[in-house]
Amino acid sequence: MALSPLAQQTRFIDGLGQAELVSSGKVSALELLEAAIERTVEINPPINAINITWFEHARELAKNFKANSKHKFGGVPFILKDLGSPYAGQHMSNGNIALKNAKYIAPTNSLLVQRFIDTGLITFGRANSPEFGSVPVTEPLAWGATRNPWDLSLTPGGSSGGSAAAVAAGIIPMAHASDGGGSIRVPASCCGLVGLKTSQGRISLAPFGDEANFSVHFAVTRTVRDTAALLDATHGPGVGDRVIAAAPTRPYIQEVGADPGKLRIGFIDHHPVGGQMDSECSKAVQDTCKLLESLGHHVENSWPKALEQTDFAGKFTAMWSTNMSIARDLLGQMLGREVVKDDIELMNWAMAEFAGTKTAADYARSVVAAVSFRRMVQQWWADGWDLLVTSTLARLPLPIDTIKNEPSNLMNGLRIAGEWIPLTPPFNTTGQPAINVPLQWTPEGIPVGIQIVAAYGREDLLIRVASQLETAQPWAHRTPNL
Repeated sequence: MALSPLAQQTRFIDGLGQAELVSSGKVSALELLEAAIERTVEINPPINAINITWFEHARELAKNFKANSKHKFGGVPFILKDLGSPYAGQHMSNGNIALKNAKYIAPTNSLLVQRFIDTGLITFGRANSPEFGSVPVTEPLAWGATRNPWDLSLTPGGSSGGSAAAVAAGIIPMAHASDGGGSIRVPASCCGLVGLKTSQGRISLAPFGDEANFSVHFAVTRTVRDTAALLDATHGPGVGDRVIAAAPTRPYIQEVGADPGKLRIGFIDHHPVGGQMDSECSKAVQDTCKLLESLGHHVENSWPKALEQTDFAGKFTAMWSTNMSIARDLLGQMLGREVVKDDIELMNWAMAEFAGTKTAADYARSVVAAVSFRRMVQQWWADGWDLLVTSTLARLPLPIDTIKNEPSNLMNGLRIAGEWIPLTPPFNTTGQPAINVPLQWTPEGIPVGIQIVAAYGREDLLIRVASQLETAQPWAHRTPNL
């Protein structure tokens, strides 16, 4: 790999650091973009992280870029996840082969994409995603597998796997991501990044999404300060939002380096429903708890017992399968024709068909179960706990091709996924904020992520503690050797 001096020098500088280079006049927005494009050309092929590009459009934006006080990330190169993030005039496939072949062009920006633009980011493409984000690996039939920069035989996770791989490889400093069951935190864990799943209603999904559903949109980053500053630039309600998280009392960037005080922290270092948990994952939890104790916090072996419900996933299948059925309907609207079986991957088609066997009463029962689960889990925080520490994954990153379409066993991929990520989906159901921090690596150099969960609306506390951990046990110096 032969990168130019600027492309090499800026490769692992975070977003705020790159913005400072532009605002100080040391580099122009166009020079910074060209460095990112050069890295894309050189670094992307073996990892297949970025699947759609619009270099010339981005070059025009960079040439005409003029910084102002609103631009926290002025001139910083950026990519969007290829899922649910329409950017006016540019291609989006949602990981689906029919949309890819139809060369679907988004007619308008989502509110979040507009906020990314307003903060000065220069978007030049999209990151690979599994079809409709339905599984926690990134291997869509439409675009092929994305590979983990730390080990090309392993998955970078999903569904924001393309975004995480691109950031971990140093192509860009941060990228858009979304999370409906762990899809920010899982790839952040696999790739050694910061990945914050915000509270339900913290970031608007207007005008197309529903904040009351499981999914949230935000980003993966290399540093806590980038997470905080980007959250400042993007949070807040949009027109018609039906869940709105209370506004923070001060900017999130002010929580970076702020004293969190002495916190009461619980942890769970085993698989909550009796499945396999790799020793590296359990040890990462234990080591993190020791670090937190050394920082003055009270740590105790406690967790919400509702997490041990063995029928957790089964309670919400009507809701999850209905989401896939709606995705299929939206696909038809985007294609302008009726969707046929060949338009969708087998597992996703089966999920959509399964939704058709459910009644309105079945769906209502799932909603009731979700409300009950939400209250039971959140009660643990109401009883006086501040944070919960878990392993983000139950096992290390899976080998490529572990989760796949199996005609003879269509739901096997979802079964494997459920065993691999038992501790991320619950907090999409409860709506609580949770962050992955890259505190641990195996001796072979594979990241082992730690998930920290706060009470609803307490992103401020997560940022304070994540910043404290980042200072105590830095990770910015860790970079993959592609």
